[in-house]
Amino acid sequence: MNGLTAIMVVLLGLTIGDFVSYKTNATLSTLFVTAIIFMVAFWFGLPPTLFQDSGLLAMGSLVLPILLVNMGSMISMKELLKQWKTVLIALAAVVGIGIVVFFVGTPLFGKAMAAAAAPPIAGGVVAALIMSEAALAKGLDDVAVFVTLLLVTQAFFGTPVASFCLKKEAKRVLALNESLTSGNEAEKFEDKHLKKYIIPPLKKELQTNNILLVKLAIVAVLAVKVSNLTNGAVNSLIVCLIFGIIAREIGLVDEDSLTTANSQGFIMLCVMAVIFGNLSTATPQMLKSLIVPLVACLLLGVVGFTVFSTIAGKLLGEDKYMAIAIGATALFGFPGTYILSNEVATATAKNEEEKKLILNAILPKMLIAGFVTVSIASVVLAGFMAKLI
Repeated sequence: MNGLTAIMVVLLGLTIGDFVSYKTNATLSTLFVTAIIFMVAFWFGLPPTLFQDSGLLAMGSLVLPILLVNMGSMISMKELLKQWKTVLIALAAVVGIGIVVFFVGTPLFGKAMAAAAAPPIAGGVVAALIMSEAALAKGLDDVAVFVTLLLVTQAFFGTPVASFCLKKEAKRVLALNESLTSGNEAEKFEDKHLKKYIIPPLKKELQTNNILLVKLAIVAVLAVKVSNLTNGAVNSLIVCLIFGIIAREIGLVDEDSLTTANSQGFIMLCVMAVIFGNLSTATPQMLKSLIVPLVACLLLGVVGFTVFSTIAGKLLGEDKYMAIAIGATALFGFPGTYILSNEVATATAKNEEEKKLILNAILPKMLIAGFVTVSIASVVLAGFMAKLI
């Protein structure tokens, strides 16, 4: 297929996904709808080389390190330290998913499939990409498709659990009738405008798209080189994430530079091409054979984060339902954490004062938990599990 036409078709699929997501209030996510569209289209004759022809597939692999550095720049060490209990519960949830899915799933569906399932269930796009590439490197096309299907369906298992638990927590907060204030926005303002960095920020006139992007690229190149020094023992994307966090803390890169540089949309388009590219090999027979392990592994993931989050919450003095909600963020992450918190607060509160009270209690925890599970812990888990396929 002509390259320009291929790009148009890819964008058309994503556009339909966005529209359906909007019309269903994100009940059907863009990822889920778009995956279904491309998978069925491949069955009915859409060229399997669509994503290669578009040029987005090759670009997606190249920009992944830059995306990971940018993700790291969105993580505030100050907020992580403040919400240390939330961080520990979120980490426990990811560990729980990894242990239960791998050790229970292995005798049921095989080591490769169980190892590949845990990270995408515990995280998002990046964890899925790591496992997909590991599976393809071993010639396991069905496992790569399985990973993609997990990625696009996990929210259906995570959001109902989180919603139920957050409603319980919201009612508990109102019953306590305490004035809770997080001061979260004020602290973010102070952190951004008053914090002293080792590397002073550039003048506004110098914060051009090219300068913002080259700083991300420099950090990404350094991270990949450091990873190469370990002979692949430490996944390069994990190093990129860590370097992104450090680069933000010292002032080398700005928070979420890709958005500021008007590049986030294109970068994510390229990454989506890498994810959906696996669907060209997903035959109806393969899909039928994957339904049982798909549902089973997702249910095992729910059991894993529920049990381990509850135990961690009890040890740290966190309410049981709030702890489970924190663990559930692994299956949907941001912006789902923000949207769900607001939906629960709106549905539970009788007035704006009660809504604010609920949000102050749950929103900071959900946002931090989402970053920890999806952006950090699941990537580390993927780096470990990739060696077990």
